[in-house]
Amino acid sequence: MSSEPGVNDATPGVASSAPVPARSVPEDAAVRASGAPDDAALLLRDVVKEYSGGVHALSHVSVEIPAGDRVAVVGPSGSGKTTMLTILGTLERPTSGEVLIAGRDTLHASDAELSGLRAHEIGFVFQGFHLQEGMNALDNVATGMLYTGVPLKARREAARVALARVGLGHRLTHKPTQLSGGERQRVAIARALAKQPIIILADEPTGNLDTKSGAEVLELLHELASEGATLVLITHDEHIADTFPRRILMRDGEIVGDEQR
Repeated sequence: MSSEPGVNDATPGVASSAPVPARSVPEDAAVRASGAPDDAALLLRDVVKEYSGGVHALSHVSVEIPAGDRVAVVGPSGSGKTTMLTILGTLERPTSGEVLIAGRDTLHASDAELSGLRAHEIGFVFQGFHLQEGMNALDNVATGMLYTGVPLKARREAARVALARVGLGHRLTHKPTQLSGGERQRVAIARALAKQPIIILADEPTGNLDTKSGAEVLELLHELASEGATLVLITHDEHIADTFPRRILMRDGEIVGDEQR
């Protein structure tokens, strides 16, 4: 899913001195919604998602996540949390309901408009890394910005800064097979961060890591999100969820709890 370069085109946390090209999202990248709260980064209203065969993945889900919030979405397998994340990330469309991302109505946007929104506003981090084995770390991160329209030289420089930001400035020329699991996930985070998105969506980002590496990746995500991005992280691990100021609990396609700490 995230091997599509356009999926990982954005993110915050890169040092302000970095020569990152200016972000500009055309207004038609998705229709701006008139009824969206001014401070809402992510908003679902009465969202339903059904698949063929009578599978009801989401049942009338409504949730508002203000800009800058850090939220863990918790639930067992099959609870609908990953489906909700893919809809928040505009990777899937709901069967019905309203989806507003960064104030934009994504339900009626074209595929091209949604690609533009992902390219500039949303950074993704997945459990499986989704790195290109034949590319070194620098090019994996730079390729993640392919659909932003930024020239190659600028993309590579932004990638260099992002990798340094996650502690991999000394691993620029290493390929994924030459990196540890924790380092590969850091490359994936750098890919998400290189374009300074306002939203970071993470699906079980520590699931394939040992305890130490997982803790380091989680700490890094919190640190980067504290600089202003909205972070939504999917997990089934209560200990990870406990590190977030807000927890959304899901079961059987519904939100059954929303706790603010």
